[in-house]
Amino acid sequence: MNNGAPLVLVVGRISPEAKGIRGPLFGGGQGYFRAVERAGGIPLMLPPIPALADRIEQLIGQVGALVLHGGGDVDPRRYGEAPEADQLYGIVSEHDEVELAVVHAALAADIPILAICRGMQVLNVALGGTLVQHIGNEDHWMQFHPVEVAPGSKLAKAIGSTTAERCHSVHHQAIARLGRGLTQVAENADGTPEAMEVDDARWAVAVQWHPEDSAADDAQQQNLFDELIRQAR
Repeated sequence: MNNGAPLVLVVGRISPEAKGIRGPLFGGGQGYFRAVERAGGIPLMLPPIPALADRIEQLIGQVGALVLHGGGDVDPRRYGEAPEADQLYGIVSEHDEVELAVVHAALAADIPILAICRGMQVLNVALGGTLVQHIGNEDHWMQFHPVEVAPGSKLAKAIGSTTAERCHSVHHQAIARLGRGLTQVAENADGTPEAMEVDDARWAVAVQWHPEDSAADDAQQQNLFDELIRQAR
């Protein structure tokens, strides 16, 4: 992947909404794909088909980076808990199974990873962490806010600052117990974890907000995708 544009893997979603497409839909939000393209990468979507799980190592060997993106909740049974919050939504077994397999393969291959919102939660669960099933308020739902970032972290270096000025949050869950080998590098003023990194990875950065939502006109947020591609070259 050092010559030319790196291939960047994104796991798609199963969706009942399809227009102009025959049959049920596999898809993903354009924001992620366009941010990768602006950064100089070529985004590729993997459909969430569990039968592909045993072939993911082969696929990971062909790509330069991974984006774990937003979506519904991870099934609490994946982190050893019973579903308890009435607010749980969008749990899809196929999404969990394929994304968890992709995370393990990507970490083993040490390719660069940018994990976003649900992606941060999937990464945490893959490494043995747990989640707050519902944070109990809407302070992080459709809100722009600043985030203070640990100096010297990969995240701070990527955005070029220790303050991410305008982070768009759309989540009702949060990290509870950090998984193995993860370090939290940012938190909200209310104590909600906002970013973490994999300690022994070449470059694996996770953010709880959605940089793709504003990356087209916010250089700080686009810088996350730019750095992902730089690391993949």
